[in-house]
Amino acid sequence: MGTGMAQLEGYYFSAALSCTFLVSCLLFSAFSRALREPYMDEIFHLPQAQRYCEGHFSLSQWDPMITTLPGLYLLSVGVVKPASWIFGWSEHVVCSIGMLRFVNLLFSVGNFYLLYLLFRKVQPRHKAASSVQRILSTLTLAVFPTLYFFNFLYYTEAGSMFFTLFAYLMCLYGNHKTSALLGFCGFMFRQTNIIWAVFCAGNVIAQKLTEAWKTELQKKKEERLPPIKGPFSEFRKILQFLLVYSMSFKNLSMLFLLTWPYILLVFLFCVFVVVNGGIVIGDRSSHEACLHFPQLFYFFSFTLFFSFPHLLSPSKIRAFLSLVWKRRIQFFVITLVSLFLVWKFTYAHKYLLADNRHYTFYVWKRVFQRYEIVKYLLVPVYIFAGWSIADSLKSKSIFWNLMFFICLFTVTVPQKLLEFRYFILPYVIYRLNIPLPPISRLVCELGCYAVVNFLTFYIFLNKTFQWPNSQDIQRFMW
Repeated sequence: MGTGMAQLEGYYFSAALSCTFLVSCLLFSAFSRALREPYMDEIFHLPQAQRYCEGHFSLSQWDPMITTLPGLYLLSVGVVKPASWIFGWSEHVVCSIGMLRFVNLLFSVGNFYLLYLLFRKVQPRHKAASSVQRILSTLTLAVFPTLYFFNFLYYTEAGSMFFTLFAYLMCLYGNHKTSALLGFCGFMFRQTNIIWAVFCAGNVIAQKLTEAWKTELQKKKEERLPPIKGPFSEFRKILQFLLVYSMSFKNLSMLFLLTWPYILLVFLFCVFVVVNGGIVIGDRSSHEACLHFPQLFYFFSFTLFFSFPHLLSPSKIRAFLSLVWKRRIQFFVITLVSLFLVWKFTYAHKYLLADNRHYTFYVWKRVFQRYEIVKYLLVPVYIFAGWSIADSLKSKSIFWNLMFFICLFTVTVPQKLLEFRYFILPYVIYRLNIPLPPISRLVCELGCYAVVNFLTFYIFLNKTFQWPNSQDIQRFMW
């Protein structure tokens, strides 16, 4: 029976992957017909890749407007160059816009497979229905709108996702040297991916801390020690435990031996930052780090919107309101702090205010700019979204949650620009780790993603416009 179920799951997976790739190829064809010239950030990425394709690797040939490392271009050359040798294609064909964009479509196939393997590894396999749930979850995340859209343009999203997911998978299998190497590849696509290499190390540390914490709780239970009471008592207990744990040389040396490949990678990253004079290469004026705390709130809202079948329900709202009433002093303090962070740390990047091709421009203009009070009125929504996200992760250990939210904070808060692309990776990591939802909710989620994808692709391809001072065709996109 087990073998039969596994075989059936294999058929489901093959069918889902094949159908997704077929639809993607049809969409890719539509994109290629509509966009014969580089669009948006492609005006920097594509010429740079073509220079690499022609063998021009010197720094003098580098476009100063590019802010990421050359991982995408190096890998693209490694993929398309052998095609010219095997098939005898000309340089003009293999380094064409279409061929370079197709590299991301290949990454999307890899991402589909990695998502499936991660669901198999992360989620327990004890229910007969879980095979269908895993396939549906994989399919849903593979067509996640903000990720799926960029599979058809020459951006770093697909490759960045591929190496980060691959590093996470290897970490879960205990291959930490391989994981750190893949983390380095992810870093070469986007510098902020170093945070997800740290998350992989954090995953190992969280596992060991959880084991030690369970032992500690068992010891206290046997000794019948009086529990610590009062507000934030659980937090104080955990903080006390962490302090005691970190004072032990034996514990620290064990964690070092487990995570040294990641520590080496972080050391190399620090060397890069010192030598480069910062994280960003190229145009730094538009990518300055700041403490943009509301970015965390925007991520919570983004996650609530895209995971509403799992996070939003009458029972969830009732449970939240009941908890707010029960712990009203704590929630009052959280609300005051959130209002202060929105008041003092809300920033509007010049790109956000000026570029009307992005959906974020309209979100900002029609929600946040219309009335000043709106950004404060949304604070209860942010708090509910944050609680709902944390509640959906309660099956994970407290230390895993701590590592995840630290990494989430580090990857979102320093960004001044509100850009939905920056939320893709943390969202996917989050979505991988919540318990497998019921099939009905997954179908609802997949249906919503299909509708959003249809609308965004239709608008991008058909609802074009022009700026008054330019003859170029402009399109709406994420």
